[in-house]
Amino acid sequence: MGFRLANVAGRAALVIDDRWVDLATASEGRLGSDAVDVLAAPAQLSELSERLSDSELSGRLADVDLGPPVPRPAQVFGVGLNYRNHAAEGGMEVPEVPVIFTKFRSSIAAPDVAIELRSDFCDYEGELVVAIGVGGRDIPVDRAWEHVGGLCVGQDVSDRAVQMAATPAQFSLGKSFDTFGPIGPVLVSPDELADPSELHITTLVNGEVRQEGSTADLIFDIPTLVSYLSHITTLAPGDLIFTGTPGGVGVAQGLFLADGDVITTTIDGIGTITNRCRRMADHPNATTIPAGWRAAWKASTDE
Repeated sequence: MGFRLANVAGRAALVIDDRWVDLATASEGRLGSDAVDVLAAPAQLSELSERLSDSELSGRLADVDLGPPVPRPAQVFGVGLNYRNHAAEGGMEVPEVPVIFTKFRSSIAAPDVAIELRSDFCDYEGELVVAIGVGGRDIPVDRAWEHVGGLCVGQDVSDRAVQMAATPAQFSLGKSFDTFGPIGPVLVSPDELADPSELHITTLVNGEVRQEGSTADLIFDIPTLVSYLSHITTLAPGDLIFTGTPGGVGVAQGLFLADGDVITTTIDGIGTITNRCRRMADHPNATTIPAGWRAAWKASTDE
């Protein structure tokens, strides 16, 4: 028996089926209200989740506004080109080591946040997101799952105008605008899933399937990523890893996000996040697109 963790009104909450209970209240103060702190105690979370009775549950999850299940991660990592079909659609070689970048933690947002577009070249990237539970350094691959606190759905929204404005590409800047990292709807411990290494993922834009894949196709799987990062920096509870996106991103098709678009991202066994796009004022590099990318955009606008 594992656990499902949500952020209700800024406080950690346990989720049972479609209902929730405040974690600090249910544990009589033994566990706190901060999701980052409690992720270091997975055994206690699982035990409490298993013994909760219906009378202790507060209300329906659908009736509350959810925040990001990990609201204040110390570190947020992204992984580029981690599906072969995504590397292929970008004309890139399959990497021999993980391609790591960082997202600023200010980009992390609620599962239903309105995504603020600051150019006409913004893109979707549906991803499985890992949250570290028990921290560690130099973690062996065969012990890595022991350090995964939970999994959730994420969107690694990308402003290609900023990302590709310079050489080498500015991955961290292009993917770190406010609202560019919605996660949720809940954080699911790996032992809640039949096979946490094989999860079906889809991204829809306005109801049209744009991305569909399985995390079984990751080039570098979750244990490899956790171990690799831990040999470089100490991982702490609540650190997030956006594990990569399957093929079908908008830029490869000349299909960029626009005002009013609705992105629906689903991972089987975890849940769905839904985000409406809202066009805001341009940022300074809004029209700075390398020549090779202009053709894709022009094709989309000429249709």
